[in-house]
Amino acid sequence: MSKIKLGIVGLGEVAQIIHFPVLESLSERYEIAAICDISPKLLEVIGDRYHVPNRYVDAAEMASLPELDAVLICNSDEYHADCVIAALQNKKHVLIEKPMCLTLQEADDIIRVRDEMGVKVMVGYMRRYAPAFVQMVEEVKKLDTINYVRVRDIIGGNHLFIDQSSKVHRFDDISEHAKSDRADRAAKLVKDAIGEAPVDLRSAYRLLCGLGSHDLSAMREVIGFPKRVVSARQWNNGRFMSAILEYDGFHVTYETGIDNIRRFDAHIEVYGDNKSLKVQYNTPYMRHLPTTLQVNETNGEAYSETVVRPTFKDAYTCQFEYFYDVVVNGLTPKTTPEDAKEDLQLFRMLIEAMQIADN
Repeated sequence: MSKIKLGIVGLGEVAQIIHFPVLESLSERYEIAAICDISPKLLEVIGDRYHVPNRYVDAAEMASLPELDAVLICNSDEYHADCVIAALQNKKHVLIEKPMCLTLQEADDIIRVRDEMGVKVMVGYMRRYAPAFVQMVEEVKKLDTINYVRVRDIIGGNHLFIDQSSKVHRFDDISEHAKSDRADRAAKLVKDAIGEAPVDLRSAYRLLCGLGSHDLSAMREVIGFPKRVVSARQWNNGRFMSAILEYDGFHVTYETGIDNIRRFDAHIEVYGDNKSLKVQYNTPYMRHLPTTLQVNETNGEAYSETVVRPTFKDAYTCQFEYFYDVVVNGLTPKTTPEDAKEDLQLFRMLIEAMQIADN
């Protein structure tokens, strides 16, 4: 297989700004063979722009296309599990945007069908494929002691970056039935995930599944799964939250939220005895803004501050290169469904701690 014949489900802003341009730059590895979206106008515009012959409004129908090798799923996360399973049942490899799904039951279903069909599923935690992050993981292993870790993601809304840098096609040609089905499905899945809960906790859970999955997934790769959630709070209708997580010998402070300030402050910082390591991210909606590794260290009488920028190659490109090796060369992905399931378990622990704090 010289090229992966790829089908794409979901043609929204992430696909338009990131996925299609990256795949176009990797044309020696990927051929976009089919696209799927519930907006007929989007199908026409994107299909014409990228010369895609096969266009579908039904993901399961697209997945049955014999010539497809793999499916990229980047539609609304209420439908992720259904789309993954449809692709797997047609023996297609899958790259799915995070969150993989919204409930533990959906995660178990995905794992079961993947194993039955003998294909690969890779979850698109693109931050974990950034070379600066990969380097940080190795550097943290060399620390004798970890005293403290800070995980922070306080960002302006995506539109603040998109409006100044990209043109995104959006059409109001989606039926009222489809809109209400999405809302009903979201409510049911969140209830399945966290039980009966007030609206602010339901909103907090969706923030964890969205923005929080980037941070906490990366945190788990760097330092593992926490022993427990010491405390957690949310406010501003679930749009901001903070938590303290316990590990052996140290604690983690986690803080996240979305406001209307046009800046992007997302990082993980690990503090050792005489050295700290900080991976700093920027908005993915402006491609090629570098992810950096910042190293502060005391050696004897000297103190140094170093910023390492391994590459300008964006994390999404690194992720698609990795997925190519998964499909073509049989590489086992590091961001598996089992790995993504740990996020859902941690989200539930955080929500339970918030519920205790509110009582």
